Amino acid sequence: MNLLASLLYLFITYVVTVHVGWSLYRSGRVFILHLMEGDEGNTDSINRMLLLGYYLLNLGYAAFLFATWEQVTTLPQLLETVGGMTGRIVITLGIIHYCNMTAIYLLAQKHHIQNIQNL
Repeated sequence: MNLLASLLYLFITYVVTVHVGWSLYRSGRVFILHLMEGDEGNTDSINRMLLLGYYLLNLGYAAFLFATWEQVTTLPQLLETVGGMTGRIVITLGIIHYCNMTAIYLLAQKHHIQNIQNL
């Protein structure tokens, strides 16, 4: 039962990490480009750093949770363990996503103010 729980958890973690990360990467470029006032060089750099950070954080957190794995012996325990661990990852990444968007917004405001001062 423990092997099944591990495989299920790794599959869900893979889907969340790769597919959601790639979707945020593609969709987020337009948002960042707008905030950076069309500066494609900074936009692409920021977007790639966010994707890399997302991958590293998600995989590291998943590995950390996996290291604290308890023995799974029943189906209800499997669902509870995998669901709880997956939920923690998704909630944590959601919070961090909004923190990143706030940081990008503040960075864009600073970039905007510097552009006005240079005029």
